[in-house]
Amino acid sequence: MLCKDIGCAITRIKDLIRQTLWASGAKGVVVGISGGIDSAVAAAIAVKALGPEHVLGVHMPSASSSPLDIADAKDFCDKFGIELLTVPLGDVVSAAFSDPYITDTPILRGNYTSRLRMATLYNIAAARGFLVCGTSNKTEYMIGYSTKWGDAAADIQPLLHLWKKDVYTMADELDIPRSIIEKAPSAGFWEGQSDEDELGFSYQELDAALMSLEDHGFVPQNALEEQVLALVTKSSHKRTSAVSLL
Repeated sequence: MLCKDIGCAITRIKDLIRQTLWASGAKGVVVGISGGIDSAVAAAIAVKALGPEHVLGVHMPSASSSPLDIADAKDFCDKFGIELLTVPLGDVVSAAFSDPYITDTPILRGNYTSRLRMATLYNIAAARGFLVCGTSNKTEYMIGYSTKWGDAAADIQPLLHLWKKDVYTMADELDIPRSIIEKAPSAGFWEGQSDEDELGFSYQELDAALMSLEDHGFVPQNALEEQVLALVTKSSHKRTSAVSLL
């Protein structure tokens, strides 16, 4: 978090959202509301910056989505006065993976679903004259825990400078519902999927390792940092434009 004071940090993000919107001439922002903490924090700050009438939430459940996530998405939007659209994607995903040329594994299906979600957000945003507001945080961005041209794509990424621990701090300050704050982080790509189980590290471990790596010029100080640095290096292509000779 760039500001030591939480109020200052939120104000900086609000200013970023407002300035981006004014510069583009857009009427508002669309946020994919998953029922998780990152999308809730991004949407709540957007409401503070623009007013709820300029923020649109879109929940995009698939076959593996948890009923709890659907309920949390609705409760969150009701609390913050955000219009919520629900666009089920399960049938589209199933139809795509019925093709014999499309390889079906949990990871590949998850990546496909992530890109379909972003395509859906851009369609809705374009129709309304809105921008797509991303929900990625710095911890996941640094280790490549995102889908290229999926959740990593957006017109604005207001949380990209925040470690995961900072997102939780802001969630408390913004009075995000406790059911969202306390649930295990998950992209919901398959039943029972958990971010930390899939990564093999807790977010607390990742934050500590990444902050230490930054402080030491990305020279690892222990075995954990060596493992995390390997994730950072392997995913570097996700943080750059496409490789070209131009």
